[in-house]
Amino acid sequence: MLELKNIKKTYQGGKVALDGVSLKLEPGQIIGLFGENGAGKTTLMKCILNFLKYQGEITLDGEPIGPKNITRISFATCEHSFFPSLTPKSHREFYAEHFPRFNPRRFDALMDFFELPKTKILRSFSTGQKNQFEVILAVSQGADYILMDEPFAGNDVFNREDFYKVLLGILEPHETILLSTHLLEEVEPIISRAILLHKGQVIGDTTTEELEEQGLGLMQYVKQCYNYRSDRVGKALRELTGEEG
Repeated sequence: MLELKNIKKTYQGGKVALDGVSLKLEPGQIIGLFGENGAGKTTLMKCILNFLKYQGEITLDGEPIGPKNITRISFATCEHSFFPSLTPKSHREFYAEHFPRFNPRRFDALMDFFELPKTKILRSFSTGQKNQFEVILAVSQGADYILMDEPFAGNDVFNREDFYKVLLGILEPHETILLSTHLLEEVEPIISRAILLHKGQVIGDTTTEELEEQGLGLMQYVKQCYNYRSDRVGKALRELTGEEG
């Protein structure tokens, strides 16, 4: 289990990015991480990976994240973590050598699924192709916890929907995905849990099963947690046009 206890992160200048975040992420889940821009989603993932210094405690099966267990966590980000001057074939060889649990069969199958060239340097890939390759590396590394930060940027809706289906079909019971995205309605069918961040705090944490029991859709739940005002569009239009409601 990946556990976060009272995680706090403040950037230079005093901006509070995370304010007392506590979570338990169990094996075998696809978890949606939602929130507005600046809510703390990316910062949270970078803290889990030890990319950033933070206050609080993060453990994996009771042990702090460090050199001995960091390979049990992978990361797919639109900032990209691969080597741009290398080819996918070279990455495959590198990962096979340095990651004992690397899954070459999954890597090859996903390369074929996305129809990506294996001998072309990654710098020449389109943005969408780079993001696809980033996801391929993350899910093929052999990690137990796969963090994805807006992984589908630059991909069309057909590619995304097909990949969701493939993802559901290939995940092992021990694998957990923490997926940060703004595409709530698209990912609703594949997630089992939704976590909502707002100004660095968890304001919502529920399972899709609980939402079904309450007769709520994910978007409805999000609006409730954010105290969404349904009249804001009409109010803005009246102010912009000068028309009375």
